[in-house]
Amino acid sequence: MDPVYFDHAATTPVDERVLEKILPFYKNQFGNANSAHQYGRSTKVAIEDSRELIAECIGAEPSEIIFTSGGTESDNAAIKGVVNATRKTEIITSPIEHHAVIHPAESLKMKGCNVTYLQPDSNGTITPQQVKEAISEDTAVVSLMHVNNEIGTILPIHDIANVCREKKVPFHSDTVQSVGKLPVNVKTLGVDLLSISGHKIYGPKGIGVLYVKSGTPWLPWLQGGSQERRRRGGTSNVAGIVGLAQALKHCVDHQKEHNTHFQDLRNELINGLNSRFSGRYQINGPVDGGVPHIINLAFKSNGERGLDGEMLLLNLDIEGICVSNGSACTSGAVEPSHVLKGIGLPDKLANSSIRVSFGKDNTADQVHFFLDKLDHVLNRMTNVTS
Repeated sequence: MDPVYFDHAATTPVDERVLEKILPFYKNQFGNANSAHQYGRSTKVAIEDSRELIAECIGAEPSEIIFTSGGTESDNAAIKGVVNATRKTEIITSPIEHHAVIHPAESLKMKGCNVTYLQPDSNGTITPQQVKEAISEDTAVVSLMHVNNEIGTILPIHDIANVCREKKVPFHSDTVQSVGKLPVNVKTLGVDLLSISGHKIYGPKGIGVLYVKSGTPWLPWLQGGSQERRRRGGTSNVAGIVGLAQALKHCVDHQKEHNTHFQDLRNELINGLNSRFSGRYQINGPVDGGVPHIINLAFKSNGERGLDGEMLLLNLDIEGICVSNGSACTSGAVEPSHVLKGIGLPDKLANSSIRVSFGKDNTADQVHFFLDKLDHVLNRMTNVTS
């Protein structure tokens, strides 16, 4: 069997239908959208058509859609943009957010801001009541992700947004792992700012969206041009924009069937784990109630230090299985995942954990192949360390 890719939470392959749509913008439709001639005008039309399509998919107005280089830029722009606009000094978030939220919050802390981290429970959940109790007169922004990228927890974003609205505090949510997989409508969720990344939904890398609700206090953080109505300077990534729009539309249109497929694969995997590794593994985060395409697994060992997660990952790779030990942005780090530590997992288990994340083209045969290889690798590693 060809190598099995179970790391779709890190990135996805570009869908063939998306690739077909974007290739012309690398060839004959290569104009700069800010140019007045026909080459520029044609790409400008493509951008605005894509903006309308994305807005339609998430229930926004086209004027509220800002194109960025990806989820990281969108998160940075959202948090720093609100802080700069409000001139308030407190940011409320959680210790299990993506580093694209934690790091800008920490950088603002070095400039005099306060960062309040809400403690999640063992499933990674933050409650609206926690947010309500944390908000103060100095709170500039609350930023909490819709779906956790490592353990798949779904936060009650709608209820948290209601709390923020009552307190008149802008609410930002990173929806990189939820958009295209869960219903994401900005009006239904009630968010003020929202981040999207193209390469998580079978679109190209290097493109993202920042939604900013009309009237939200926010200032651009990347300047140097009139693009995006002077809200984000820089030559427009036309192919990326077109690709993101098409990818999002395909995912939204096929959301139900994809989720049914993910749930079937998840059930197949858990049944196989229970029959082969009962008592030797645990699911980190929600067993039920999370997104079906992400499952985080810890493997138990009698040794003092437990299994080496890095070696487990590398051994699986040698056997043709591509999984992750957490966020792709921290892959290669020897420290335990900050998400797993944030939900209270002991280092011994956090260090022996891997993340499996399914894509629309994965199959049940691949799950069985993974289970066979996992059995082989775990037996080999246990014999070496015993």
